[in-house]
Amino acid sequence: MEKNHVIRIKCRDRKGLIAGISGVLYNYNHNILVMKEFVETTSETFFARLEVSGELDTHKIEAALATLLPGDATINIIPKRKKDIVILVTKEHHCLSDLLVRHYFNELHANILAVIGNYNTLHPFTEKFGIPYHYISHEHLDQPGFETAIIQQLEQYKPDYLILAKFMRILSPEFVSKYQERIINIHHSFLPAFKGANPYKKAFERGVKLIGATAHIVNNDLDEGPIITQKIIPVQHDDELRDMIEAGHEIEKAVLADGLKMILEDRVFVSGNKTIIFN
Repeated sequence: MEKNHVIRIKCRDRKGLIAGISGVLYNYNHNILVMKEFVETTSETFFARLEVSGELDTHKIEAALATLLPGDATINIIPKRKKDIVILVTKEHHCLSDLLVRHYFNELHANILAVIGNYNTLHPFTEKFGIPYHYISHEHLDQPGFETAIIQQLEQYKPDYLILAKFMRILSPEFVSKYQERIINIHHSFLPAFKGANPYKKAFERGVKLIGATAHIVNNDLDEGPIITQKIIPVQHDDELRDMIEAGHEIEKAVLADGLKMILEDRVFVSGNKTIIFN
């Protein structure tokens, strides 16, 4: 995932952008290995993701691109490296265990710096992988106090992303704004259906024939942030609630892993409440 440098551009669309961007990189002796672009016609917004090789002078390239692109341009030049993440958990182990195993076998392509839990349930399991676990209880604390304690812990690590691996606490707008577009959540339903708590119970009672999971970027609206990826699986009329939950756990792991891969490879752009993803 980190084999090439990545350049991401979002700006107002106009003619000549691709030629101009290519020219800047040519002038700085970069070879463009991959370039994908998309124009969202409703907003007239241009999105581009490039993978380039060569020694990277981020400041000079950003300055050169800024003089070329429209004034509203967002330019991200990302040198090749593994991203740093911190995982937040409550009691359920399945998503955390999947990420820890992938990390152990060097298949996650990210550095798990720490796990933070509002219960101590997953502490012994996490430490088997040599990952620090920080227990921060929400009990006897109001929301600002609880979130302040988490932020103080996060400040020691300064992660690129926070991963909510079944972290069953609602985060305040103040917390979310501090990590804007950097909090990834796995929700155990095919959003927008069955938002909030107990989605499998709601799905079971509704008699659905499909269940799913959704990886999304967290915003201030509960379970309504921009969707990264979703998957579904069929269920049968004779499945019990327990069967549905166990099947759901398997799809949650797969969806979170896929969504996180896209994030770690810098393939996801946010446009309002939607995402543009360059696969």
